[in-house]
Amino acid sequence: MSKAMSINADGVWAIYRSEMARTARTILQSVAMPVITTALYFVVFGGAIGSRIQRVEDVSYGAFIVPGLIMLSLLTQSISNASIGIYFPKFTGTIFEVLSAPLSYIEVVIAYVGAAATKSVAIGLIILATATLFVPVHILHPLWMAAFLALTSVAFSLFGFIVGIWARSFEQLAIFPALVVTPLTFLGGAFYSIDMLPPFWRTVSLFNPVVYLVSGFRWSFYGSGDVSVVGSLAFTAVFIAACLVILWRMFQTGYRLKP
Repeated sequence: MSKAMSINADGVWAIYRSEMARTARTILQSVAMPVITTALYFVVFGGAIGSRIQRVEDVSYGAFIVPGLIMLSLLTQSISNASIGIYFPKFTGTIFEVLSAPLSYIEVVIAYVGAAATKSVAIGLIILATATLFVPVHILHPLWMAAFLALTSVAFSLFGFIVGIWARSFEQLAIFPALVVTPLTFLGGAFYSIDMLPPFWRTVSLFNPVVYLVSGFRWSFYGSGDVSVVGSLAFTAVFIAACLVILWRMFQTGYRLKP
C-alpha cells in the first residue's frame, strides 16, 4: 500500500484512546444518567399512558416505546459526545497540536467520531438492557438492530462533530441536542405511531427526519414501522454523505479551526 493510501493507525488510536479515557473518568454519570432517565420514562409513559393505550401495532405499549427511548438517547448522546470532543481542544487551544500532527483530516474525523459513536452504542445497549427489566423485549432482526444502532450513532456523531467546530461557546453546544433534536424526537414517533395522527399531521410528520430513524430501528425489533426500511436506510446514507461533505469543506477552509 502506498504512503498516500496508508492510515496513521497509531495517531488515530491515540486520539480515540484519549477520548475514551475522558469518558471513563465520568463512567458513573455516563451509565447512571441513561439508566435513571429510562426508568423515569417507563414510570411516566409506560405507567400513565400505557394504562390507557394497551397495545400499538400488536405490541404492548411499554415494549413499543423501547426503540424510541434508545433512539432519543442515541441522538442526543452522539451529538453531545462528538461536539464536546472537538470543541474542548478549541477551547483549551490544543486544537493546533491536533491540526499540526501527522494526521489527515479523515483520520482526525475517524478518531473523534469513532470514539463518540462507540460511547453512544454502549449507552444504547445499556438502555436496552435496562428496558428488559421493565418489559419483555423481543428483537426480530438483531443484525439489523445492530446496524441501525451503529449507523445512527455514526451519522449523528458526524453531525455533532460539525456542531463542535461551529460552536463558539458551551451554550451553543447545547442548542442542537436540547432545542432541535429532543423536540424532533418527541414529534418523530418515538412514543407513538404516526399512523395514529390525523392525515394532515401524519403528512407533516413525514418531513421530520427522526421519523425515518425511529421507524427503521423499531422495524428491527417488531417487523413494522411508520415508513419503509429502504426509506430509513436511504435517509441515513444521505445524512452521512451530507455531513462528510460539510466536514470536508470545513477542514479545507479551516472554518473556525484556524485563525
